[in-house]
Amino acid sequence: MNGWERVAFAFRCFFSILFEGIIPDDISEKLCKSGPAVREPVASAVPTAKSVAVPVVPETYDRAVQMLALLQRDGRLIDFLTENISVYPDAQLGAAVRNIHETCRQVLDNYVKLEPILNSEEDQPVTVPAGFDSAAIKLIGNVSGKPPIRGLLRHKGWRVKEVSLPGLPLGAGRMVIAPAEVELS
Repeated sequence: MNGWERVAFAFRCFFSILFEGIIPDDISEKLCKSGPAVREPVASAVPTAKSVAVPVVPETYDRAVQMLALLQRDGRLIDFLTENISVYPDAQLGAAVRNIHETCRQVLDNYVKLEPILNSEEDQPVTVPAGFDSAAIKLIGNVSGKPPIRGLLRHKGWRVKEVSLPGLPLGAGRMVIAPAEVELS
């Protein structure tokens, strides 16, 4: 494939993916036949016109590490959780916890939008419908009978509504929660 053909393919693929969400059949077939020069995409879920799924590289735990890094950077949460707090008086801990709470809450507000699973008041009666999602609603106490079941809401639960994390760094930086700091004199 010559340079002009690659440029033409790139433009056609770009606009086809942009407007139709697919890679044109002729380009897909030509690239699949071209052998070792074709590279696996790093992360894509764009199907071709033949509805062939493009492989996606899993992110394993990169995003979890990133969230810990944000909570550490802004709220010093990891420092707090790994410190032995038994040596500090309660008044000093209360002041520290108030600051950590506020900054970590801001991280959540900035990057993860949460919503309650059940939008009722806690300690008030609720009805759990038949066919409920057992990952979203946990029945506790004297569990018997079949839904719909009435009980008291003890915790609203949380689910993620939206995640807007910044882009991940390249390379080994993905595993760094907080860099070591060395002051030079």
